[in-house]
Amino acid sequence: LKLISRVGIGLDSVDLLAAQKRGIKVSYTPDAPAPAVAELTIGLMLTLLRSAQLSNIEMHNGKWNRLIGRRLSEVTIGVIGVGRIGIRVLRHLQGFGSPRVLLNDILPNENIEKEFNVEWTEKETLLQESDIITIHTPLTAQTKNMVKKEHLLTMKEDAIVINTARGGIINEKDLYDVMKTGHLSGAAIDVFENEPVAPDNPLLSFPNVLSTPHMAGTTWDTWRRRAEFGFGNMDLVLREKSPLSIVN
Repeated sequence: LKLISRVGIGLDSVDLLAAQKRGIKVSYTPDAPAPAVAELTIGLMLTLLRSAQLSNIEMHNGKWNRLIGRRLSEVTIGVIGVGRIGIRVLRHLQGFGSPRVLLNDILPNENIEKEFNVEWTEKETLLQESDIITIHTPLTAQTKNMVKKEHLLTMKEDAIVINTARGGIINEKDLYDVMKTGHLSGAAIDVFENEPVAPDNPLLSFPNVLSTPHMAGTTWDTWRRRAEFGFGNMDLVLREKSPLSIVN
């Protein structure tokens, strides 16, 4: 084996140390799905802020009930993880007026402040002051269960949490326990710790939990770009050249 060509952005499914020991190159295609993930993240924010998914359920049940929502420009948005996807989310947010945006990353990029009106802050402050929290970090030993019950309980009662990154970053049992008490007005979960998700997953019992089957990066154009980059990396290795976006 010469190459593991990961077609996607996450690397938690690849044993990087084992590959390194065996001299196996590992590449991935991080730029391919990023635009689609960022777009869906904005869509999830808007859906939950306006309770569109709840209105849809009520309309299908014959109820005409106008729910009062909030506008994106009027809330504080916390972004945890400001890499390829996080930056794209910031760019999309510029089209919605000037919401207050808090950022947190293990390696803060101060240059971002030159392009966006944002504030770097500690994770604890971001959790306490944000109306929406969206997560865009990889799943690592450091980010596993990064958001647990004690963190969720520090958030505002009507806050929203969104995870389009990786399952396991938010502790699902803790999220269920917190939402069962009525704390948090909603959540959007595209990624789960165990996939595919069992129908009896307790989080699916909440109408204010918007769940999707790990599809944030799934659009026709991103699938095509993934394939182009993935097979392109194989071609480069076969021609004894270094693949693009090599990890090790």
